[in-house]
Amino acid sequence: MITVDTLSKIYSVAVKEPGLKGTLAHLIKRQYRPIVAVKEVSFKIEPGEIVGFLGPNGAGKTTTLKMMTGLIHPSSGQVRVAGHIPFRRDAAFLRSITLVMGQKQQLLWDLPTMDSLRINAAVYGLSDAELRQRVGELAEMLSLGRQLTQPVRKLSLGERMKAELLAALLHHPTVLFLDEPTLGLDVNAQMSVRDFLREYNQRFQATVLLTSHYMADITALCQRVLMIHQGRLIYDGNLEDLLERFAPCREVTVELGVGRSPADLATYGNLQSVEGRIAHFIVPQDHLPSMISRILADLDVVDLTITDPPVEEVISRVFEAGSVM
Repeated sequence: MITVDTLSKIYSVAVKEPGLKGTLAHLIKRQYRPIVAVKEVSFKIEPGEIVGFLGPNGAGKTTTLKMMTGLIHPSSGQVRVAGHIPFRRDAAFLRSITLVMGQKQQLLWDLPTMDSLRINAAVYGLSDAELRQRVGELAEMLSLGRQLTQPVRKLSLGERMKAELLAALLHHPTVLFLDEPTLGLDVNAQMSVRDFLREYNQRFQATVLLTSHYMADITALCQRVLMIHQGRLIYDGNLEDLLERFAPCREVTVELGVGRSPADLATYGNLQSVEGRIAHFIVPQDHLPSMISRILADLDVVDLTITDPPVEEVISRVFEAGSVM
């Protein structure tokens, strides 16, 4: 459904020296330097996949999305989406995709959502019957009812995001490019949007490329992730494999019936802290079974929990390394 082959985008940025002399030189003869936003990125996405697209701010995520949706022309390389070359902006291509950006809106602020939906329906050539059928279907999935007749400015942020999704999906696109769709939403609204995207994907077999700084979005929806760093693709693969590779340790919390000294507990592993009868260890995954067996055999254990490090911490570790090698 999506093929990206050695895609690159390089911008020329004017360079100006400080002071009056630099300003005059800048006016007479400008000097430019290249800024590489995306460099030789390649990947493929199959129909019906939901793929997470991760990267720190300025890594090239949004630039890549804009090239894939035809908003900007690549400097080199090729991209095809649903069999189309995006920057040609064929009508058939535009009907097959949608781009949702959490920080931007398409709904008219002072009008009811339904009025904006009628405009979108006219743009995509939908009949009144198709409009009613699709609005009813998507509104039910999004739990939107009376909100469609209220001015957009009176909707909560979560309701507005749902309405934006409805407007963006009214033409039933087969490819969804979602850039921070849960930005600024509270936890309940985020969960509602995730549930809707999962259901939409399953019902219509839509292909989804999702960027988000909320790792809960990625872990809830995506088995596969693409990671971009300084314009380069540094990882394309299973999210669980990445977490296992960069999170080789687990945190073990033990509650004891009788307190023990830190010196005694340190013999069981990398002791992080002792708070009364509760001890925290960091244990390499390979040593976990033997360490747990020793603790259960030697100590009076009331409770024992094993937790993974936060996903955000693991992803941050990958970007700090700048590589998965």
